[in-house]
Amino acid sequence: MNHPFSAPRLYNRGMDEKLFSELPAWLTQAGLAGTHETQILSGFCDCCVAAGIPLSRSQLFIDTLHPIHEGRLFRWGFDPSEPAMREYGRTSLERFDASAPGSLDVQAANSWQRSSFYNMLQTGASLLRRRLNANTLDEFSPLSDWHAAGMTEYVAIINRFAVEGVLGEMDAVYSSWGTRVTDGFNDGQVATLERLVPYLALAIKSVSLARITRTLMETYLGRDAGQRVLSGRIMRGVAERIEAVIWFSDLRGFTRIVDTAPEQVIPLLNDYSDVIVSAIHEHGGDVLKLIGDGTLAIFTAEHPVHACNTALSAAIAARKGVAELKKRRTTENKPITNMYVGLHIGKVFYGNVGSQERLDFTVLGPAVNEANRIAAMCRSVDQPILMSAAFAQVGAIKGKLVSVGRYALRGVSHPQELFTLDADA
Repeated sequence: MNHPFSAPRLYNRGMDEKLFSELPAWLTQAGLAGTHETQILSGFCDCCVAAGIPLSRSQLFIDTLHPIHEGRLFRWGFDPSEPAMREYGRTSLERFDASAPGSLDVQAANSWQRSSFYNMLQTGASLLRRRLNANTLDEFSPLSDWHAAGMTEYVAIINRFAVEGVLGEMDAVYSSWGTRVTDGFNDGQVATLERLVPYLALAIKSVSLARITRTLMETYLGRDAGQRVLSGRIMRGVAERIEAVIWFSDLRGFTRIVDTAPEQVIPLLNDYSDVIVSAIHEHGGDVLKLIGDGTLAIFTAEHPVHACNTALSAAIAARKGVAELKKRRTTENKPITNMYVGLHIGKVFYGNVGSQERLDFTVLGPAVNEANRIAAMCRSVDQPILMSAAFAQVGAIKGKLVSVGRYALRGVSHPQELFTLDADA
């Protein structure tokens, strides 16, 4: 969304209140339109400069609900070679986790506790101003960096949410503002920032909440199911009949691990889920459920041949990933296990089922039950992957498989021929 504000490099001697009066309406429209946060911040800063506030640098950050990242940081006026947006990890020592992909190191966590915002959270302040000189640079962690970039004054603002507006740890919008003007900001300019930044915070929060909703839907429902719910497929009983490859997998000896090493269960599940879910996603599948150590997923495509080929490729990739994971966990003296996978193709109902207060977006039908039974047979025939005859008959897949015989599956009326990968093929 383009903004109508020009940003001359020479600042006006006075402030243009007419231009400031247009800013809240523009921020409202930007928030409603879902404009990216970097564009919103840029438009806000350009307007401030055009209207007489001598901004030279700004950054804003907001927490989020994300399984990896704690929040997002947005910048304006920094080196163009640096990203205008980045996601950051955990910032407090109490929540520090060195294994998390987005986490900060201990040094960064200590830097947060020395920051202006940490101090403001402890004191309850909403505004902090510091002239940047030899007497103030060591007071808070970011001040020396801003001074080195030529800033003469630093202003920090926290716009807190009411209790009803807090979501997870997202309880405020944090922003900082700097100028290179020799005399720094005057009181009127800082007061104008205090007056206008809440509109900016509201626009940023609006866009962030939309992103959080999308993330939560995809994290807990799956990518495709999450998008369907967001598009309005939320009524109970609304289901679509589709043809899909159904994937059921679980872990061998999981109950034994729970009984003998309960403290290892969650880390083990996380490690194996990372491998299995990543393989499914990388090959175009959608994970619908994580049930204890079990995974339910589907692969759909315009042509069944493509769906079956991608599902089989995902199963092979998951096996390779599990083999590598077992080597790593063995060197770390951690419990290891194997994965079983059952693959079947058939018609399923895909949609909402449940009570009026609690719905589940999933797949139902005889084909789902059959896939579950096929996965359970892996233990009996001592095979890591089993496929139904219906799956094996699609395209040229059967040339890669070998029959392991016909078996009676619980709840299935007729014995079924099952197949596994042909090692020679």
